[in-house]
Amino acid sequence: MGGPIIPDYAGANVRGIVPALLGPASWSSGLPAWMPEPVAASTSVVLLVLDGLGWDQLQAHRELMPTVASMTGGPIHTVAPTTTATALTSITTGLTPGEHGIIGYRVVLGGDVVNMLRWSTADTAVRRSHPPRDVQPYEPFLGHTVPVVSPWELQNSAFSEAHLRGCDPVGWRAASSVAVEARRQVEAGQRFVYCYYGGIDKIAHERGFGPYYDAELRAADALVADVLAALPVGATLLVTADHGQVHVGDRIVHPSDDLLADVTLQSGEGRFRWLHTRAGAVESVRSIAAAQLGDVAWVATREQMLDEQWFGPTMAPAVRSRLGDVALVAREPVSFHEDADSGPFELVCRHGSLTSAEVLVPLLAAGV
Repeated sequence: MGGPIIPDYAGANVRGIVPALLGPASWSSGLPAWMPEPVAASTSVVLLVLDGLGWDQLQAHRELMPTVASMTGGPIHTVAPTTTATALTSITTGLTPGEHGIIGYRVVLGGDVVNMLRWSTADTAVRRSHPPRDVQPYEPFLGHTVPVVSPWELQNSAFSEAHLRGCDPVGWRAASSVAVEARRQVEAGQRFVYCYYGGIDKIAHERGFGPYYDAELRAADALVADVLAALPVGATLLVTADHGQVHVGDRIVHPSDDLLADVTLQSGEGRFRWLHTRAGAVESVRSIAAAQLGDVAWVATREQMLDEQWFGPTMAPAVRSRLGDVALVAREPVSFHEDADSGPFELVCRHGSLTSAEVLVPLLAAGV
């Protein structure tokens, strides 16, 4: 395997979708070349994010998703790290991770390691001490009030405030409602509707690849077919994802005591693990990590990543302070263990790293 796939933020990337659709250029004349052709002829666009559907996984299971596989388009890049909190924020704001600052799954904020999806440290909510609008200060959807069709239980979460505030929330309690709500919004005159579905990601995490995953892909494809069947003439359905998946299973790597001797805390996630080091210990930690884990991970320092623009070409000092010093970025199907980052069960499929299975996501469209 070669080096990590550093996202192309200036080209075909999820962060460019919303600016292309809601920016000043018209759909018929100003769309980037990587936007699927049906969008240009649309009177309205419904963007459906299928959480966890990577391009590589779609290609390996095309027969299970005939509707999605028949749509026009191809693969684009997501962002670094390839994790839900970071990618969804880039999708809705149109910004790189270095700009919006939701720089991973578990991020250091003022000395606290905060889970961005739960907005908590361990079992303690930190919405008051770390207000979402301060952590991520930019308005989503370029300031437009966009209908957001997503699970009702997510509507008032701190993470939703961080990446969806100012939207018109349209909560659903059953996935069958997505098609109904998408049609209702378009018929009400909305030119752009944002929809989110998380089933593929959940099943991959809990069950891995196999019969449960296959069944979920069939269900997700049926959802896409239902949305297409429901939309009025002139509308286009645009499907993308936030990241792909890697089947890790029980291949969990425990960093050695020697490696962690000069590490004060860890952040990130299993396939993109940040090590925060004692002062003056960066090179020592990097060297030990490379010697012990270089066969399964890309070991990179913060400075290397900034030089190579892993998170985009610009980064504010406040965002820079959220990064660790040395990162273990998995290149093999493994995950790096940390006690504080374990949940109620071990995840089977994971993501976060910069392999093709995680970076490449679909951008596919079909008009009605």
